[in-house]
Amino acid sequence: KQKVVLKALLMLAYVHKAQKAIQDSVGDGLYHRPLMLVLVNSVNTEDADLELFFRELERIARKGVSEKLWQAVKNELWQELQGNLAFVFEENERLHVSQDAWQSLDMADVLWEVFNAESHGAIEVLVRPSNRQEMAFKLQTSDRPFALIKIGDISTWLKGKLSGYEVVERFEDESYFARLNQDDSHITILMGSRTFYEGWDSNRPNVICYINIGVGEDARKFVLQSVGRGVRIEPLKGKRKRLLPLYNAGEVDKSLFSQLKDLVQPLESLFIFGTNRQALQTVIKGLKQERVRTDERQLSLFEINPEVQKEGVRLLVPVYKQVAQPLAEHRQVAKFGIAGDEFDALKCFVEATDDQVLLMLGDTTPANLRLLRKSLSEPGSFYQQDGRRHGDLLRLLRRVLEWWTILPEEVERLKELQDEICHFRYIAVTLKDIGELERKAKAVKEYPDRARELQSQYGTLPPAEFMERAKSLRSSEEFDYDGKKIAIKHIAQHYYLPVVLSVGKGVDYIRHIIKTPSEVDFVNDLERYLSQQGNKFREFDWWFFSKLDENLDEIYIPYYDPKTNRIARFKPDFIFWLKKGERYYIVFVDPKGTEHVDWLRKVEGYRAVFEENGRPKELQHDKFQVTVHLFLRTDDMSKISPAEYQRFWFDQMDVMIGRLLMAGSP
Repeated sequence: KQKVVLKALLMLAYVHKAQKAIQDSVGDGLYHRPLMLVLVNSVNTEDADLELFFRELERIARKGVSEKLWQAVKNELWQELQGNLAFVFEENERLHVSQDAWQSLDMADVLWEVFNAESHGAIEVLVRPSNRQEMAFKLQTSDRPFALIKIGDISTWLKGKLSGYEVVERFEDESYFARLNQDDSHITILMGSRTFYEGWDSNRPNVICYINIGVGEDARKFVLQSVGRGVRIEPLKGKRKRLLPLYNAGEVDKSLFSQLKDLVQPLESLFIFGTNRQALQTVIKGLKQERVRTDERQLSLFEINPEVQKEGVRLLVPVYKQVAQPLAEHRQVAKFGIAGDEFDALKCFVEATDDQVLLMLGDTTPANLRLLRKSLSEPGSFYQQDGRRHGDLLRLLRRVLEWWTILPEEVERLKELQDEICHFRYIAVTLKDIGELERKAKAVKEYPDRARELQSQYGTLPPAEFMERAKSLRSSEEFDYDGKKIAIKHIAQHYYLPVVLSVGKGVDYIRHIIKTPSEVDFVNDLERYLSQQGNKFREFDWWFFSKLDENLDEIYIPYYDPKTNRIARFKPDFIFWLKKGERYYIVFVDPKGTEHVDWLRKVEGYRAVFEENGRPKELQHDKFQVTVHLFLRTDDMSKISPAEYQRFWFDQMDVMIGRLLMAGSP
């Protein structure tokens, strides 16, 4: 609990310092003073979530934290912020946290930027007798309040949870909550449940911390609404867009933009923390599906291909469950990455340290400690000693012990596809006039019906008229906006229709289409291959494929990610379903390239789940014998190393299908 609180405070202090950097660069009047929202499930019950958070906040305010805990939390959060992280709603933007600014953060920064104080101190309570819904807090070492609780009734808190605290009555007319958006508001933390977010509009929140928020429908709606408080931005007074759109619209001059562009990302970002991982995953999924930018319009032109709904066609996807055996015991694919000298240091430290001390330092169990000692005596089975550096012996010890407790996933069953692919329902554009785009998409969508109608008229129309109508039939269209083109296509085997691809780079007015160059190239190559008379897809009874959107769709391969020391989700770019007799193939295809260094871990994740002794496991689903395959596409097979992984790579379409057919032969 203390770690969650401390991480959120650290992030808030970092954003505050970013705001100070903007002030130092160009002066006052730009952006806002960052604020953290703390949203809880219970307020007035015994051991209420709000009270638990407040107690941790008070401990930190009163006496700080140990240097070991500070460094552990700081380093853990730094590791989480690395890895080229993408924003939820900005497909092409990646998070950049200044390493120098992060490393320079210390407890004094948290005191000054968050608690408005220069030193630790006891908390005193500020109340206004005429207002029974809010109370503020300040340190006795400061003359400015830093936190505000806004709940239905503060009486229970004052009588029970805050007995013994110094309570100061204030008689100003205006409440702290009413002044939150004023430039002179010193409140940096706003705590409450579901009572204050409705009807409240603020551009200040940069951090939201959810404490024990559940996954039920009511909780999900609450979180979706409350997150909306953290995505409002006002770089300039009255200008409620991010800096780059303001600059592109001519509302910010070039010199000011040049001064600010490298400083503003923290102020234009929302960082979400929480105590319930499953709840946050549910929240993020809901956000991705339901939020549409205020300047966007969704296109409701895309539908599931009628061909995949015909009798006999069944599109299967895997469903996973956690296994009882910890990840560390899956030695063939899940070795812990560590630098050789750090392994030697860890081994010496563990061998020289008493069990009771290790149990305390590692916050672990005797069983895990026995496994740790065993693993260090058999390093070849458990460790990959050319791995990453962890930088701190205590953090390394805890990460190894955490590694022992990670539970991987395995296939529980196969199910028919339902809503796991849904991104086509959220394709949206930032165009004021979408008439031409809609007309072209509608024409491509109706292409099969129009083609069948024309075919039925063969022989009844004059040849010249028949040929003229045939020429007007188009299975693809191009749409151009400001020199940025997209192609709208009817691809008969795609899961939904029509399919939209970018033509060239810089297409930024439409979301959730096939835009990455490697993915566009793959689809174009597939179309060219299908036009060949002898293409090997003809050997299947039927087949279909679909683009997968990593932000919205829920089809994945679990794998161990050493950067985060947890099970992550690999979402390949495409999925294929192919049937030949009673053999059924689910094929994941990822046309990324060897320069993406995580591919080896992802392949290992696939092998752990879907292979046995180097061959795909056979999964039974009704009468089908199902195997799951993974292929990665590259333009240069000579770069694939080690050699045992070359079977996962292909550079020609017929190579991929040929391998698949060989895998299915008796």
